[in-house]
Amino acid sequence: MLLGALCAGVFTYLVVGYLTGNGPRARVRRRSARPVVSPGQLWLTQAGLVLTPAQFWAGSAVLGCAAFAMVTMVTTTPAAAVVPAVCAALLPRWMFARRRAQRLHAVQRAWPDGLRELVAAVTAGMSLPQALTALSVGGPEPLREAFARFGVLARVLGVVPALEVIKEELADPTSDRVIEILVIAHQRGGRLVSEVLRDLADATTIDVRTAEEIETNALEQKLNARAVFALPWFVLFVLTSRAGPFRDFYQSSSGVAVVAVAVLASLGGLWVVNRLGAEPLEERVLGSAAGQETGP
Repeated sequence: MLLGALCAGVFTYLVVGYLTGNGPRARVRRRSARPVVSPGQLWLTQAGLVLTPAQFWAGSAVLGCAAFAMVTMVTTTPAAAVVPAVCAALLPRWMFARRRAQRLHAVQRAWPDGLRELVAAVTAGMSLPQALTALSVGGPEPLREAFARFGVLARVLGVVPALEVIKEELADPTSDRVIEILVIAHQRGGRLVSEVLRDLADATTIDVRTAEEIETNALEQKLNARAVFALPWFVLFVLTSRAGPFRDFYQSSSGVAVVAVAVLASLGGLWVVNRLGAEPLEERVLGSAAGQETGP
């Protein structure tokens, strides 16, 4: 009897609630979808490498071990080989980070010319998807590579999803802004497309010039910092490459302690200099943060 009354009360509450729009709402927690490409894998792809992060770091570790063995064989002083080995292991990371930055900067510098070509194509009567497909064939070289798959993606996924895929592959704030405006221009259409693209080209030109000025001003400080870091270790390698008091000292426990302190001071100083001289990175607010500067 009590159970029947309870069921009737619950039923009445639900009916009245749904009729008045105040009924309970079931909340289904959706699991966040995992990114298709990890940040490290995206970083390697942007650097032009067909490797997994594990393969990349395994190769770097092998290079570091080889450098350690080589320097130790020449100097017979393991303490003197630590920093060269670490530098050798990190050399691929530095080289491909530079290559990745050059590729992304090339895309940024190519956007003003590419946008002007889009304006010319749209003014000539092409639709924006047709103009983007033409850009992947006859546009500036960096944009040709970036938009090489646009035609196929647009046919399979649609224009907007194709632009979203390219935006996440490029993963830089300038390309985010450009592609978001291209999406809006495609969705709105009409006569405003050419005007929007023309204004976007002018704004992107200003952004690119500002970024180039910042990079040029910071270049000398970066070169000086790296030279100051490398010179003492090169001198240490020369001093310990021959038998004598210097090699004997750095093979002793006191010499190892001196090298350990020097390693901490050098790496700490290099980190401080790099932090002070780092270019201000614009955060991505129109895309995921994956691949911005995380590295493999």
